[in-house]
Amino acid sequence: MALTGNQVDQFEAAMPRLKAIAYRLLGSASDAEDAVQDTFLRWQAADIDRIQVPEAWLTKVLTNLCLNELTSARARRETYVGQWLPEPLLAGDPMLGPADTAEQRESVSFAVLALMERLSPNERVVYVLREAFGYPHRRIAEILAITEASAQQILHRARKHIAAGRARTEIDEAAARRIVEEFLTAATSGRTEPLVELLTADAIAVGDGGGKVPARAKAFEGAVAVATFMRSLVTPNQAARRLIGGTAEIHLSSANGQPALVVLVGGRVIGVICPEITPDGIAAFRNQVNPDKLERATRHWASTDHGAPLLRIDQET
Repeated sequence: MALTGNQVDQFEAAMPRLKAIAYRLLGSASDAEDAVQDTFLRWQAADIDRIQVPEAWLTKVLTNLCLNELTSARARRETYVGQWLPEPLLAGDPMLGPADTAEQRESVSFAVLALMERLSPNERVVYVLREAFGYPHRRIAEILAITEASAQQILHRARKHIAAGRARTEIDEAAARRIVEEFLTAATSGRTEPLVELLTADAIAVGDGGGKVPARAKAFEGAVAVATFMRSLVTPNQAARRLIGGTAEIHLSSANGQPALVVLVGGRVIGVICPEITPDGIAAFRNQVNPDKLERATRHWASTDHGAPLLRIDQET
């Protein structure tokens, strides 16, 4: 069915919000784009004149598509090679969506997106729609075909799961960036001790190579183990030369609203290092190195202006 210009405009007006919802639900920009495209196809096939509130209709359709994807994704991730981490979005990516409140910023942070993997599909939907987009429980209940009381209970469980996995305290962005810079300086010092001092005692380091790039299947745990591993990432060696095959540039940027290190070779993003910074120090490093999850980051990086890198690592030396 051909859409009128007004109907196309209605969908395009809703599209940024739909993409932001889908990304938070799925943790994948490419899957989010697919979900929004499928929503458009259903919009195109619908009797739109009978739809009283297009925004509500589109949100419900998108959410149901994402619920189906979350269910199938759980099965796929049982056979995923190594650790699974979300697809990072660099600073300025419109899919990041609203970031006016602490809840909105937290809902798209790399740490919380990783933690949301622990939630059931319904818990994830309720958490995202309520925390990031302020949907009332009544609307969420209608979308999920549950009672309003059930929606409230699900949100309580979801918040509890997220809170158990991380410190909620926000760190001033300028202070967080200074800590990341201190980390990089310490990592290139050739000594492990300065790095250990920046970490929490129970720090972890997780890498997602997706079977395409070598990444340890089990997380590094404890400050000393994490410090040793992270120092090795910025130290030229034969293994790195074979893997990278060129000079790596490390930039201090932002991913998912938090300070992050972006690693490039020849203009291509080959890694995004996302530290989780708490008042007690760096609690985690989540390193995305799966090339399939860095294509959007590479395109976005190429379209924006950046200063000189904080560090160049010549793998030929």
